[in-house]
Amino acid sequence: MRSMMIVVLLMLVACSKQSVYDSMRNDARWDCDTVPLSQQKECREQSSVSYDDYERERQELLNSDASSDVED
Repeated sequence: MRSMMIVVLLMLVACSKQSVYDSMRNDARWDCDTVPLSQQKECREQSSVSYDDYERERQELLNSDASSDVED
């Protein structure tokens, strides 16, 4: 029973992280309307990274930082 509660809690935390990310991404898209037209396309491309892609890149950076700390 306890392990099931832990799994549910972990799922809720993951959902919360994604919700926060999605909210920030939507805000960034709205902000793209305030930049000059010549920069809007690039702005929208930068703010269209999915949560899964973001998390994958984040993990890669964390892993590379951890391995560089070991080498130092």
